[in-house]
Amino acid sequence: QVQLVESGGGLVQPGGSLRLSCVASGFTFSNAWMIWVRQAPGKGLERVSGISSGGGSTNYADSVKGRFTISRDNAKKTLYLQMNSLKPEDTAVYYCAKGPSWLRYDYVGQGTQVTVSS
Repeated sequence: QVQLVESGGGLVQPGGSLRLSCVASGFTFSNAWMIWVRQAPGKGLERVSGISSGGGSTNYADSVKGRFTISRDNAKKTLYLQMNSLKPEDTAVYYCAKGPSWLRYDYVGQGTQVTVSS
């Protein structure tokens, strides 16, 4: 079955950086559009960033453009999210999700908590 396992979250000060990872199994990772979504306390799910199967196309929410970078290693079946210049409003549970596209996803991992606070 599809499994998505996130890691790399934690507590970081404003302006700091974190790198999230998501290891995938149970499907052909190299054929899948992959997405990072997040859920802040008391809010709904928000698509943060997405990357096409080959990595040639990426999408970012306006709130993270210029600060976050999505990437993937298809040989390792791993998705990454490099987060720089973190802000308190980036505090959320971050989930890795499997597409079929940037606009839709059908499987979501268990999430990793990111807290940005001084």
